[in-house]
Amino acid sequence: MFFHYFIILIIEMLCGTCAGVVHIEPCIQSNPVTVFTLVILLSAHITQKNLIPPGVCNLLNPSTIYANNEVNLDEVDIYGFDYDYTLALYSSALDAMIYNKAREFLIQHYKYPQGISRYDYIPNFAARGLHYDIQKVSSPGVIVVFMSRVLLGLRPVPDEEVLQLYGGTHHVPLHQVSGFYGKASHLTPHQFMDVFSLPEMTLLAVANDFFISNDIEYDPVHLYKDVSDAVGMVHIKGYMYKWIMQDLEKYIIRGDETYAVLHRLVSNGKKLFLITNSPFSFVDKGMKYMVGKDWREFFDVIIVQADKPHFFNDCVKPFRRLDSNGDLQWDKINSLDKGQIYKQGNLFDFLRLTGWRGSKVLYFGDHLYSDLADLMLRHGWRTGAIVPELEMETKVVNTEQYAQSLTWLQALTGLLERMQMHRDPESQKVLQDWLKEREELRAVTKNLFNPQFGSIFRTCHNPTYFSRRLCRFSDLYMASISCLLNYDLSYTFYPRRTPLQHEAPLWMDQLCTGCMKTPFLEEMTHIR
Repeated sequence: MFFHYFIILIIEMLCGTCAGVVHIEPCIQSNPVTVFTLVILLSAHITQKNLIPPGVCNLLNPSTIYANNEVNLDEVDIYGFDYDYTLALYSSALDAMIYNKAREFLIQHYKYPQGISRYDYIPNFAARGLHYDIQKVSSPGVIVVFMSRVLLGLRPVPDEEVLQLYGGTHHVPLHQVSGFYGKASHLTPHQFMDVFSLPEMTLLAVANDFFISNDIEYDPVHLYKDVSDAVGMVHIKGYMYKWIMQDLEKYIIRGDETYAVLHRLVSNGKKLFLITNSPFSFVDKGMKYMVGKDWREFFDVIIVQADKPHFFNDCVKPFRRLDSNGDLQWDKINSLDKGQIYKQGNLFDFLRLTGWRGSKVLYFGDHLYSDLADLMLRHGWRTGAIVPELEMETKVVNTEQYAQSLTWLQALTGLLERMQMHRDPESQKVLQDWLKEREELRAVTKNLFNPQFGSIFRTCHNPTYFSRRLCRFSDLYMASISCLLNYDLSYTFYPRRTPLQHEAPLWMDQLCTGCMKTPFLEEMTHIR
């Protein structure tokens, strides 16, 4: 009887009649062998292309801007930008350079074992949003909240060990997760939300792996601090700035698109400002390469070495003006003037001196905490998150393998949900086979993004911790600021109305947001 129900369900799914409510009638009478053969044939058939419903567009444009909240660009008069990984995008070659220099500091300055030098940088190993659990002293390692994956050094930890480590549950209590800005104490995991943190996560993992593999006792708290300081020295001592300034063409990518965005905004009467933690000499060299020697004419206010996120949440540091050589001046700042360069300062004085408040300001940055959180939650600015990983993830989503794997995964889940009431041994065996296949499909889809951790946006059916923060702290998100070139400056972004668990998906026109057929995007595919 179970197989009779199953065949009718499969037929309905193939014919597209299974829209929310499934009507199953035991109308097939045949012997079990014939039925089982038909089940196999239908299962094979349903995994082919025709499983994907006709008319569904599964090709996303990587230049799409996605909305978490409704944003009308016609109401935005002032555009603000971070510099690193916002105005300036960097090639992956920079990650290996940061890793190698930090590893060198760790061995030479902090006297770590020379054996760590045998670990080369592992491209695409880490992903933004990971947590490093400092507190699990006996079993330190990188842990992932909402990503269903735990690594001990470079070794995946089986689920049984994870449950043992965390008190018999996959749940990590809120008070044990890192603080508001992703920072950690000695009691909480540290969350890595910066694109620059990819080399740091990799170095942490390989250092853990070295100690564990060689049975060397160590304190994960000390390791975390030493690796963090070693990576920090790469920035503080100016190595990263020097590498980029010496070979701008190698490290800075798509600079012409940055120029196109700034030129278009200014030509349409928009005011622009820059708030970055990077030093002026570094920003000046990069902007001259991307935009031209007169790049400062694009901006009404330029602030360097701002010390975000403190810039946004305290009023301690005053603004200092820099001369044309980048040297500090001592005059009192009573206004923020176009063409001048300012250092440090704070948002409260910025608001007082400019009067730029509320939803007429749209600020873009790559760090959800340091760049966006305070601006959205405390000051009411509009925020745009730059997520470079979107470009790669969009390419994966557009593959036929992903579309077929995900569709069959969803079909299997629906079958399991509907057929679980059948308790006879034969039915239970089929259900167990489906459960096994479902887990295999989950692994396949995960590995398409990142073999260790999968997509930064979703783990199985749940949003990741990173994805939840992205939705909370950004009104818009996109792969790069050049995505703005695809939209009219009076365009209104509408968030996709995704059905809640108790709602039916009745608004099919909303399901194609971001696809190749979207107005503006179809004509602007040449941007990439």
